[in-house]
Amino acid sequence: MKRRREEGAALLTVLLMVAVIGVIAVGVLEDIRFGLRRSFNAQVAGQARWYALGGEQMARSRIDQLLARDAGKTSLEGDWNGRAVEFPIEGGLIQARVADATGCLNLNSVVEANQGEPFRRRELGVRQLSSLVTLLGMPNGPDLAESLAQWIDSNDVGPAGLEDDGYASARTPHRTAGAPLAEVSELRAVRGFDAKVYALLRPYVCALPTTDLSPINVNTLPQERAVLLSAITLGAVSPENARQAIAARPAGGWSDLEAFWGQQALAGAAPVDGVRDQIRFRTRYFSLESRVGLAGGETFMTSLFEAGPTSRVRLVARRWTLEE
Repeated sequence: MKRRREEGAALLTVLLMVAVIGVIAVGVLEDIRFGLRRSFNAQVAGQARWYALGGEQMARSRIDQLLARDAGKTSLEGDWNGRAVEFPIEGGLIQARVADATGCLNLNSVVEANQGEPFRRRELGVRQLSSLVTLLGMPNGPDLAESLAQWIDSNDVGPAGLEDDGYASARTPHRTAGAPLAEVSELRAVRGFDAKVYALLRPYVCALPTTDLSPINVNTLPQERAVLLSAITLGAVSPENARQAIAARPAGGWSDLEAFWGQQALAGAAPVDGVRDQIRFRTRYFSLESRVGLAGGETFMTSLFEAGPTSRVRLVARRWTLEE
């Protein structure tokens, strides 16, 4: 009887060991399976990024072609602005979209570079942003524009609540940037730019890597954003006249300021000093939006290129995400 009990205990021990080993084996196999999956995902993600970078090189070549076509102007000829181009790849697809990145009001123009003080409030830039906000139907344009200028300028002197002391008392305390915006989404950290304001303003603004007044190429400016002409002229050109002026754009675009400002729709407009030269006919900044679909996943990349005076194209920003 005793021997049977011992044999039963031994059998139970063996069965328990088998069960434990089985559980361990299942766990090991799961770890191996997930490890292989992670390795595969990392490999696919890396390959997708290389494809996106390849698309970036093709975009650079496309921009070179646009600039070489006419050194003095960049027009819409060829239907390139914002048009998606697709390239099939093994197991997926690359979609690339090149666009003129100057059809917007540069938020960083509310300040100007200044010797001895890196960034100082610029009156004209502030007034232009204020004008745009007001034209879009928001009543607090001057307050919002001033709020952004104080966020970016280098000093800690400004209206109450718009410098570090005002942000330090927020629910999530923080400080002002004291530097230009790297991307438009940073605007949501600035006082007054809530979700509603941001959504309304977003299609008309950008954060270019310069504090220059907005260099708007009227040869590529979409008619639905013609209000920007009214904004930078501080209302000297009405929104309706701005739309008429863009609608009358020649097929090959304008080549000089006299031809543009001489239009009937702009007759009588007297832009303040500095505004007249904001009108450009050659694009300085180009954007690229890339989407790579590979093995069931998607990789996104946005790039910003600058075309210098010698038509040399250089990459100035790259992000592995879509713009918000």
